[in-house]
Amino acid sequence: MAWIAFALSLGVILFLAAKSLWLALVGGAVALGVLTVPARALPGIWARALADWGVLALILASALIPMIGAALQRSGLLWDLVARIPGGRGTSFVVVPALFGLLPVPGGALFSAPILEELGGGRPEERAAANVWFRHIFLSFYPMSSALLTGAKLAGLDLWHVIPWQILWALLALVIGAIFLLPPVLGPKPALAPAVGKGFWKAVLALLAAPGLDLVLRSLVKLPAPEMATAVALSAAFVLAMLLGPGFSQFSGLIKEAKPWRFALIVVGVFLYLGAFQASGLPQTMASLSLPLEILVLGLGVLMGLATGRQQAALSVVIPVYLASGNFLSPWRFSVLYQASYLGYLLSPLHPCLVVSAEYAGARLPQTWRRLLFPSLVFGALVAVAARFSF
Repeated sequence: MAWIAFALSLGVILFLAAKSLWLALVGGAVALGVLTVPARALPGIWARALADWGVLALILASALIPMIGAALQRSGLLWDLVARIPGGRGTSFVVVPALFGLLPVPGGALFSAPILEELGGGRPEERAAANVWFRHIFLSFYPMSSALLTGAKLAGLDLWHVIPWQILWALLALVIGAIFLLPPVLGPKPALAPAVGKGFWKAVLALLAAPGLDLVLRSLVKLPAPEMATAVALSAAFVLAMLLGPGFSQFSGLIKEAKPWRFALIVVGVFLYLGAFQASGLPQTMASLSLPLEILVLGLGVLMGLATGRQQAALSVVIPVYLASGNFLSPWRFSVLYQASYLGYLLSPLHPCLVVSAEYAGARLPQTWRRLLFPSLVFGALVAVAARFSF
């Protein structure tokens, strides 16, 4: 019965994910919980899953991230930053999506798409594919990334122990993208509007404030949960972004624009599903499987990312499955699992960045997908080799 319930819960997640990820995760948690746990026990299980300082801080952090992004976007500070990028068109095709990737909002590639179209070069599907690929380079190790924060919390790992391995994978992705995606767009770039005043340094300060303060607080202050340092750092960064940017008179407009509750509810859904999963008996059942562990977790990571178009949804399933085997999830192993779920998410037709990039460039989605497929297969082969010698 537990396996059937698990399959049905995944079906609920996949069915609802195209409409709402938080609703999909909550629906999956309800389906799994109702079918495997006595009804009277469910409220207590879910209350314990959420009654953790780290989880509560992560919920707040996930709400603050899109608010910071909206403040920087509305004030035009990121445009000032982009105007200072040196080098030719190829450099801009890497740096512009990567910088806007620090604003981890669904469909965020639409922020960089207008700049890349202005830069020109290549066919529409080539520009769209480059936008999607390079958008996630910095985000893969950015300490304020929602997927990375949630994944590290699920794995019980210190975020800063994971980041060095994430940087290694980001460098590999950068090289692969430079080889397979940049050649069609190389050339001189047209002049963009010059940066105004001190906007460049304001943007740099706003983007680096949160990770810098987070690292300091984790090192110097003993808190009930390390995620509390992240929430405090993001709160300070949001205040700074508002003061440097649009001002607090724009607060209500930013709330409507960023819709921060959606991101907070995603984290709620992740941990509700985790609570139901741990109470369902599935961890013990999965631990007894005879399948090679690397095949189970990597395959599930790719499939869940591909089917949902949401990396957090994939991680919320894959990490508990791995931990159910009784094995220790080191920062390196976590990073390998993270890359597997990322590959599925990158190529998913439900991935908002992929869809909006193709739409804005005037490219067909299948053509853009084909441009991404070969570099993704190369990257996936490296992940598979790493997994073979790690698990």
